[in-house]
Amino acid sequence: MERNPPPPLRDLDRRLREAQTRKPRGGGKPASTGVGLAFRIGTELVAGLVVGVAMGWLLDDWLGTKPWLMVLFFFLGAGAGILNVYRTVSGYGLAVGYRKPDAKDDNEGGDT
Repeated sequence: MERNPPPPLRDLDRRLREAQTRKPRGGGKPASTGVGLAFRIGTELVAGLVVGVAMGWLLDDWLGTKPWLMVLFFFLGAGAGILNVYRTVSGYGLAVGYRKPDAKDDNEGGDT
C-alpha cells in the first residue's frame, strides 16, 4: 500500500522547477564580471591552499610528524583549489539545481 506524501512535499517538484526557470533578479546581468571572476578564482586557489596547509600543520603538531602531513595537505589543498576553479569557470554550481541545458531528465513524464 502506497502512502501519500505530506501536503508540503506533494508539489515540491513543481515548485523546484518553477524556481529554476525564474529569471534572476537584477535584469539578467551576468553572474560576475571579469574582475569579479578573477578575484573569485584567486580566492578559490588561495583558500584551498590555506585550509590544506593549516590542517596539515595542525595535524603535524598534534601527531609529531613534521613536515609530512603539511606537505600532503598542501597538495590536497592545491587540488581542491584547482577543482573549485574548474567548477567556477565551467559553470558548475552556479545555482541550486543547476544543470547544463543539454542534460535531459530521465524521470520526465511519470513516476518510475
